[in-house]
Amino acid sequence: MSCLFTPARIGPLELENRIVVAPMCQYSAVDGRATDWHLMHLGQLAVSGAAMLITEATAVLPEGRISPADLGLYDDANEAALARVLGAVRRYSAMPIGVQLAHAGRKASVRPPWQGGAQLAPDAGGWQTVAPSPIPQVAGDRPPRVLDEAAIARVIAAFADAARRALRLGVDLIELHAAHGYLLHQFLSPLANQRDDAYGGPLDNRMRLALAVFDAVRQVVPPDMALGIRVSACDWVDGGWDLEQCIEFARVLDIRGCDFIHVSSGGVSAAQKIALKPGYQIPFAEAIKRQVSMPVIGVGLITEADHAEAIVAQQRADFVALARGLLYDPRWPWHAAAQLGATVRAPRQYLRCEPSAARGLFGGRG
Repeated sequence: MSCLFTPARIGPLELENRIVVAPMCQYSAVDGRATDWHLMHLGQLAVSGAAMLITEATAVLPEGRISPADLGLYDDANEAALARVLGAVRRYSAMPIGVQLAHAGRKASVRPPWQGGAQLAPDAGGWQTVAPSPIPQVAGDRPPRVLDEAAIARVIAAFADAARRALRLGVDLIELHAAHGYLLHQFLSPLANQRDDAYGGPLDNRMRLALAVFDAVRQVVPPDMALGIRVSACDWVDGGWDLEQCIEFARVLDIRGCDFIHVSSGGVSAAQKIALKPGYQIPFAEAIKRQVSMPVIGVGLITEADHAEAIVAQQRADFVALARGLLYDPRWPWHAAAQLGATVRAPRQYLRCEPSAARGLFGGRG
């Protein structure tokens, strides 16, 4: 029996298998509002056969968007636009849907990747970025404005407000984005955080903002909704955020009632040196899994069904998340199930496509 296709829980959420659709920025929103592109994108992934779908990084404040074309959940228009998209998706898919709440910090105000990704000046459609310290992401960029305590309180409140909007949208899960060099990660990393107040210096201080955000959202989220976090386990730069610190952060979150941790790496420094290979981040997930009771999601160049199966079977992670692999092959879970002799859910409109070589793939409904 395939381990990848066994059911499992994330907090109160029962999932059919161990495959998660990871958040993937689409740079296709208008003033933070989801568009028809999001309906197409999320719609096809919601019938992929994965267990759960998490939306792209969704900004809690306008200045928290990565680019002017990023998704947001900071006003009524954002909420209404995402409600339209999710409502259409839910009419045809029972897949649980989560939202990733984020603030880009000093990595905000940039062009979409296909336009080069460079920082946008305020007079070119950009805005003043913010961060824990006045250190730009890339040399030559405009320095970010340092967040004072009042501004930090506004960020915490914005995460809680966005969580309330997510509740009204009826999502099944909330993931807080503390990875990839965005604001919460910036406060965690000594490379980006060189403050000398209660939010800088020792590890306990650098964790303060991320934990305050978690606590504020936890107070909003009812017990029947899963709440977790995405982390970068290390910065891949000497003297930066590392696995040892991340494990301590994960332990504190575990005690606080975090329902899952989604383990990635990197993003806070242009000096990072990452040795890319299939599953290159799974050792981080495995190390964290040994230290916490909450489920762990592993991610990173997982493209083959046998590899994903081995990660779960060997208990290196409880779930695997795919992003680019699912963009390339939106039916990856179907193909993995066929290869591993498992079954997968398919929409009734597609049941007749079940291959003769994989009879029973759709649970006898084909």
